[in-house]
Amino acid sequence: MVWLGVLIFILLAFIAFSAFVAYKMAKPPRFVGNWTPRDFGFGYEDVEFTTEDGLRLSGWWIDNGSDKTVLPLHGYTRSRWDEVYMRDTVEFLLGEGYNVLAFDFRAHGKSGGKYTTVGDKELLDVKAAVKWLKDNHPERARRIALVGFSMGGIVTIRALSEIEEVCCGVADSPPMYLDRTGARGLKYFAKLPEWLHIFVRPFTKLFSGGEEVHPIEYADRVRKPLLLIAGESDPLVKVEEVREFHERNRRLNPHVELWVTDAPHVRTLKLHPEEWKKKVGEFLRKFLA
Repeated sequence: MVWLGVLIFILLAFIAFSAFVAYKMAKPPRFVGNWTPRDFGFGYEDVEFTTEDGLRLSGWWIDNGSDKTVLPLHGYTRSRWDEVYMRDTVEFLLGEGYNVLAFDFRAHGKSGGKYTTVGDKELLDVKAAVKWLKDNHPERARRIALVGFSMGGIVTIRALSEIEEVCCGVADSPPMYLDRTGARGLKYFAKLPEWLHIFVRPFTKLFSGGEEVHPIEYADRVRKPLLLIAGESDPLVKVEEVREFHERNRRLNPHVELWVTDAPHVRTLKLHPEEWKKKVGEFLRKFLA
């Protein structure tokens, strides 16, 4: 009977470990920096708005005198203070003459919420931001675009299908199959085997209260202009998966574009800043006109 007790102990320990990993995934560490848009010469306003499910989100409103506003959307574990892509994106968008509304997704940065749902309830966050913009600055909301990275790319794709006011979007390194990207993330970030994700997934849903979103399912729904950016050196999102979305979406969407680079995850802007700004700038100028 000793062996049975040992087996039960090992099983319970494995379940507890899987639950612990899921908890850490659903409750990312908060990243808060110290730079602001004032660092590159723009005044800004600290703003807060409330989502449909009652969370208070925190952000910056940077009025650049335009009737076009772009919302840059950060990725999982990051925030508006991210310096890999968010800072350069905010500076670039302001330099292009757009207003910018940058905010922290739920459970990130200074926004409320205990758990992230990695693209599910975060759609409510974008809806709340758009509503705040229309209610407070309707003259600045004639055209609204999104530029999303990773998790922000997931939300960008969904928003093009589900938020009427959003006219176009850029999705940089968007996971297409969240289960596959989640499994790769365990290996990439935590040095854990990918197969463990099978056991972690149910606990992640339990903690977060969210559903697992697979953007590939939106390939037959998005009909608005969309620029997809994928990197051949991305350990989390395979180019083939993004290309699959592109091939399916272009059957009904003449304004979907795919740009493949040699970069790792969300690093095209860092490695090829001039090319990224040229490509994204031309796309936004064309579809925000």
